[in-house]
Amino acid sequence: MHIYSEKEIREIDHQAEKNGLPVFTLMENAGAGLYKALAGKISKRQTVCIAAGKGNNGGDGIVLARYLLINGYQASIYLPFGPPDESSPAGKHLAYLRACGYNAETEWLHADVLVDALLGTGFHPPLKEEAAGVIRALNEEKAMKVSIDLPSGIQADTGTVNEGFEADFTLCLHGFKPSAFLMPSERYYGETEVVDIGLPQTGNKRVWSGEDAGMTLPAIHSTAHKGTFGTGYLLAGSDTMPGSALLAAKGAIRSGAGKLIIGTSRFAAGAIAGAVPEATYEIDGFYKTAKGKLPDKIKAAAIGPGLEEEDAMERCVKTLLAEEDLPVVLDAGAIQKRKYSKRKIPPILTPHPGEMSRITGLSIEDIQSRRIEAAGQYAKEQHVIVVLKGRHTVMAFPDGDVYVNPTGNAALAKGGSGDSLTGIILAFLCTHSSIKEAVANAVYLHGSTADLWVESGGERSMAASDIPELIPAVMKKLEEKRRRAE
Repeated sequence: MHIYSEKEIREIDHQAEKNGLPVFTLMENAGAGLYKALAGKISKRQTVCIAAGKGNNGGDGIVLARYLLINGYQASIYLPFGPPDESSPAGKHLAYLRACGYNAETEWLHADVLVDALLGTGFHPPLKEEAAGVIRALNEEKAMKVSIDLPSGIQADTGTVNEGFEADFTLCLHGFKPSAFLMPSERYYGETEVVDIGLPQTGNKRVWSGEDAGMTLPAIHSTAHKGTFGTGYLLAGSDTMPGSALLAAKGAIRSGAGKLIIGTSRFAAGAIAGAVPEATYEIDGFYKTAKGKLPDKIKAAAIGPGLEEEDAMERCVKTLLAEEDLPVVLDAGAIQKRKYSKRKIPPILTPHPGEMSRITGLSIEDIQSRRIEAAGQYAKEQHVIVVLKGRHTVMAFPDGDVYVNPTGNAALAKGGSGDSLTGIILAFLCTHSSIKEAVANAVYLHGSTADLWVESGGERSMAASDIPELIPAVMKKLEEKRRRAE
């Protein structure tokens, strides 16, 4: 499930035409794919009205209308801006529809199903008043609403919206567009589904799916022992915030870390030791690390949850990053505005939008409206891995790859849930051979705990302390996916 920007879609269309697949044929493929997707959601008793613009998005809608009519559906076409140019691919498809004997054009918007095929990926604001009026009229109708590719009025690459079609379903052609995962534009998409149009999937941005997580989750062999799963070093917790260390530690233990060393204060260690008997403790590990001392044979480290911002933090981070082969997670207080040197294993930063704003200088609103671009740009410029938390967590890597996580919900919007994620990432860094897969699978697992919770409980009632208790059931599902993929 790839994600394509407006520019990438243009390049894909251009390359297809260069290789002998013209826009007219792509439009035919799109219409056929749209018909298959839509036919599974409606019945022949329902009336369907397709509001088609004059461009390629409208042409896709015209082909869809033909397939619906051929197969016995009650379909009509509404052309609010007039018919497309006769020489354009959309115009040729309209001529072919008429040549097939279908007089499907209407001035009547009312239908059981309204399909928005007005504006496509080439749309840029401002929205003309004529188009805005049509979109408002469509939104006012009591009908099932479906958009082709992306809702009209929504830009492909940014989440900023002034006015747009409010879809119940959006059938995305070839791949998702970034705005399907940005704020506030994602609210206009409704449920999304990708429609195949016969082109190979390329590009470096995609959704990390359950199938991806299942196939890349490492197998556990019968000869495994605690050393097999590595030792994680967690620098977390303080006298005033011992719970942060507890949440991160339980996340790491439940996610399969072989051994866990927690570097924390004496008070915090005493407060949490009974709840995490599996761990060992490095008392005042934060200050020891600041002096350049690390435990032997650690496979990965994480720092930040429950730690105050102070001078010692910079010295700790410097000590950890000096170990070129050591995967390091920087969370919470460890996320500060600094420059990173290129490193064999890039450091992993886990900011929420406020922290991302602090380290980039961008406003939170700007970050939320272009999360994929903002995370990707920072990752490349600073040679780091960015896990930009929030709705549709974005994982950006310094080589330009970007993954978007599909799991999770508002149940995770609680203090401490990020601490649990840090622990999960730490454990997966110890058990995965691929850093990318470790990060992506940790984020997927973390979100899945909230999805499992809401199957039987309310979003408001979930606490961060519930996350580790939900991990075993989610892990079992992923292990089953892995076995089926073998």
